[in-house]
This record gives sequence, structure tokens and C-alpha cells, in this order.
Amino acid sequence: MFVVDAHEDIAWSALTFCRDYTSSAIAIRESEANTSMAQYNGRASLGLKEWRSGQVAVIFATIFVPPCRRCPVGWEAYCYHNALEAHKLAQMQLDYYRRLEDQHQFIIIRDIGNLDAVLEKWNDDTDVGRKIGLVLLMEGADPIRSPHEAEYWADQGVRIIGPAWAGTRYSGGTGEPGKLTDHGYQLLEVMDDLGLILDLSHMSEESFAQALDIFQGTIIASHSNPRRIAVPDHPERSLSDEQIIRLAERKAVIGIVPYNSYLKTQWKPVDGKEAVSIERVAEAVDAICQITGSSSHVGIGSDFDGGFGAEAIPNEMDTVADLRKIGDALGEQGYREEDVGHVLAGNWISMLRRGLRP
Repeated sequence: MFVVDAHEDIAWSALTFCRDYTSSAIAIRESEANTSMAQYNGRASLGLKEWRSGQVAVIFATIFVPPCRRCPVGWEAYCYHNALEAHKLAQMQLDYYRRLEDQHQFIIIRDIGNLDAVLEKWNDDTDVGRKIGLVLLMEGADPIRSPHEAEYWADQGVRIIGPAWAGTRYSGGTGEPGKLTDHGYQLLEVMDDLGLILDLSHMSEESFAQALDIFQGTIIASHSNPRRIAVPDHPERSLSDEQIIRLAERKAVIGIVPYNSYLKTQWKPVDGKEAVSIERVAEAVDAICQITGSSSHVGIGSDFDGGFGAEAIPNEMDTVADLRKIGDALGEQGYREEDVGHVLAGNWISMLRRGLRP
């Protein structure tokens, strides 16, 4: 049983912190052992060796650039002040993913044909010719200099767009509430026309509700936990029961984030990773299932190496290879193998079959 992870900040972390993700998380940690690097983005959890050993077949790989006004120490080299700078930095991350693809161990999934080609190899027990599929997800839409430029990014392989990280020119976002702007409405119209998938994670409650009302295409929340499990420092990084119900009505899938701060209210690094068990991840999955009455609307969206590291994920987990343990935890809670398969991969695959073009 392979895994689909709906949110990994690979390019941003590679370019900002000079991490070589074609090696392994352990090798990256060793290279940073005598530096201050880990304090900026935590101990690496991602790497090619771990993706393969953990059977992570498909990753929603982000194009993410933060605004300079929201950059902590260590992030300054790759932040933006305006749309032109955001566009240039996003282009660098797109080029990074193309270089990964050139190494023949990855493939950018642009359509259902690409998806089928990836899954065919992962469903083959021989382990020959397997490539890791990358679905490009733009997190925060400021690199799109005008709404109609979304067509350019679609032509380059981007298939999912989240209008917000912090607030953008298009939408209110984390820590910066606000409605959709006029440009935000226009962007969603263009995305609808292009058949792009909309990611509501990080959008403010106002813009979240507006987007659900007007966007007709495929919708997801790539990395958002249920608010009834934990309330993070920024409440919009979690979903209310009402929001979850509305997402289920749109056949959306929600990616659970195994980040301790989003699993236990007021968790702090000083508490240690042992303060949160992987059972808490299973409880977050179960909360979505209970609210929606189905296992069809929940998956994994780890957000690994996106501002936190291995020291901030549940005690039984160390790298991305351990995402599979979430399935074990669900099994211990009585979930059937079929439902576990939905959560680990099946729901995201079904969504991609709806949202990607032939």
C-alpha cells in the first residue's frame, strides 16, 4: 500500500536551506550537524531514500515563496516585496522541480496519463522503474502577477493553487484576515476555466466561505486539521466542523498535518515530541470521518520541512517514511484495511482523477 502526501515544501526548503533532497533526511541532518541551520527549519524529515522506503508514490510539491514581512530569521534570501519578486522566486522553484524530473527518479504529473503511469509502477511488486510523482501546488498566489497569468503557470505544470499563505493580493490568509479581493474573484474564474484545483488551506474564514460559494471546480484543503482536535496559534490553520461539512458537500479531501502544534493545543517545543503520540493523528483522521460520516474526505498533508522538523512531529515518527505508521494507528482504532487505504492514498487519487485533465 503506497502513500500520497498532499503537501511538502520541497523546493522552498531545498533552495532556502541548501538541502539535497536527492539524498536522504539522515544525510541532510548529518550535513547540518555542526551548523545553526536546523534551528531555522528543524531537523530534516524529507529525502529520496525515505520517500522510497516509505512508499510515498505521489507528493503535492509546493511552489511557495513567503512575503518578506512574514519572514523569520534565516528565510530572508527567498522572500518577496512585490509580485515581480514573487514571480521570479516561484520560477526558480519550478525550475528546481524540472531538474528533479531530469534526474529520472521523479515525474511531474500534468494529466491523468502521467498519474496512471506513476501508479502502474507502484502497483507492480517488482519495484522496477518506479518514479515519484510530483503534483505542483502553488501555495500563496502572489507569484501570479495578474489573474490571467494563471494560464502561464498551468502551461508550466502547476495543477493546484492556494490563493493564500499569509494574506495576498487575492485573499485574506493566515494571520491576515480579509475577504477575496476583486483580483481574487477574477483568479478563481480563470482557475475554473483552466480546470485547476483550488486549495483552501491558509485562507481566512471569510475568503474560504466566499471561494466555496463561487468556485465550481475541484476543491481541497491540502494541509488542515480539525479545530475540535486542537486550536493552533492562528485558528484559520484549522477547520471548524461547519467548514469540514461544507468541504465534504463538495467532495473535497482534507490533508491531516502530523505537526504537534496542530495536534495538541498550546504544544510548544519545550514539551518535547514525546508529548504527542501518533494516536493523536489517528484521532484527527477519525474526527473528519465522524463529522462527515465517511472515510472519503480525509488524507495526509504532512507539510514536512515547511517550517518545522522531526523534533515537532509525533513521538513515533522521525521521517516521511513513517507516514505509513498512521495506517497502523488507524488499524488499532478499528479502521478496516479498505478505509486505511482511502486515507493513505485512495482519497487523493480519486480527487486527482476528478481534478486532472486527460
